Amino acid sequence: MTITQHLIVEEYGAFISKHSERIIVKRKDEKLAQAPLLHLESILIASMGVSISADAVRECTERGIPIHFMSSTGTPYASLYSSGLTGTVITRRAQLTAFNDRRGLFAVLAFITGKLQNQTNLLKYMSKYRKETAPDLYEELRLRADEVYAHLAEIDQITRYPEVCQEGTATIDQLRGELLSIEGRAAQKYWSAIKLVLPEELNWPGRKGRGATDPINGALNYGYGILYGQVERAIVLAGLDPYAGFMHVDRPGKPSLVLDLIEEFRQTVVDRCVLAYFNKGQRLAMDAQGRIEEESRRRFAEKVLERLEAAERVGKEHLTLRAILQRQARAVAGYLREEREMYESYTAAW
Repeated sequence: MTITQHLIVEEYGAFISKHSERIIVKRKDEKLAQAPLLHLESILIASMGVSISADAVRECTERGIPIHFMSSTGTPYASLYSSGLTGTVITRRAQLTAFNDRRGLFAVLAFITGKLQNQTNLLKYMSKYRKETAPDLYEELRLRADEVYAHLAEIDQITRYPEVCQEGTATIDQLRGELLSIEGRAAQKYWSAIKLVLPEELNWPGRKGRGATDPINGALNYGYGILYGQVERAIVLAGLDPYAGFMHVDRPGKPSLVLDLIEEFRQTVVDRCVLAYFNKGQRLAMDAQGRIEEESRRRFAEKVLERLEAAERVGKEHLTLRAILQRQARAVAGYLREEREMYESYTAAW
C-alpha cells in the first residue's frame, strides 16, 4: 500500500470514513483513495459536497491528525483538531499580554525581516542560474533584489526609535502603518521582479489576491491556502492561539497569528514552487470561471506538499521545511513566554 502522509480530497460527493487502521475515501461504490493512519499527517478537504464520518474525525483528532477545509480557490475556512491542544494556558496568557508591550512589536519586526530577506534571497536564487545564459536578466534581478533588501534598513531604523529601544513603550498599534508601508513598497519591487522570470507567453498581469482568474495567481492563492493549514497546525502544536496575532489586526474569525508567521515562508515554499512549475512548462487547466480544475489542483497541491518535505540547511543541520516551520512556531512561543531574549525569523539559503 502506498504511504500517504497528506491526504487530499477534492472530488465532489466523496465520503471519508475509517476502516480498521486506514482512512478510506469513496464516491458511491468507487474507492478513490486510502491512507494508513500510521503514516498520515493531515487531511485536506478542498471541495464542496464532501462528507466525513464521526469515527474518522475522532480517530484523526486522537492521533493528532488535523483536518483542513479549503475552497477550490485556496481560501481556508475551517480546521479540526483535538480540543486538548487548546489547553496551553500559560503560553496563551503570555501571547495575549505580549500584544501591549515590546514583545509583540519585536515579533512583528522579525516576521517582516524574514519576509524581506526571503524575498531577496529568492530573487538571488532565480538570478544565479541566469548569469551566463541571460546576463541582462541576471543584472536586473540582482538590482531588484538589492532594492527589496534596502527596505531592511528602514526596519533597522525603527528599532532605534527612542520609544522602541529597551526602555521604550511603543506597541505594534503605534507603528503598524509605517511597517505596512515598508512591507507594501518592498512587495511591489518583489512582484515586478517575479514577473521577469515567468514565461512571457503567460502574460501575467501581476500579483492579485482573491478573485484572480489567471493561472499564476490562482496557483499562488491555492498554494498559500495549503501553506496556511500547515502554519496553523504548527502554531496550535506550539500551544499558541492562531487568532491572536500582532501585525494583522484583530477581527472575528481572522487567524491573525497564522497570517503573521506565514509571511516568512511564502517565498521559500509557495513562490519558489510556482516559479519552478511554470518555468518547467507545466500548466494549470482553468474552468470557465477562472478557477483551477480539479486534476490540476491535485497535481499542484502535491508539488507544494513535496516542497514542505524538502530538506534545507539551518546552521549545521538539514531539516525539512515542515520541521523548520514547527521549530519557528515553538520559537515564537518561547519568546512570548520570555524564555528566550528574541525571536529570529527563518532565512532560506539561496
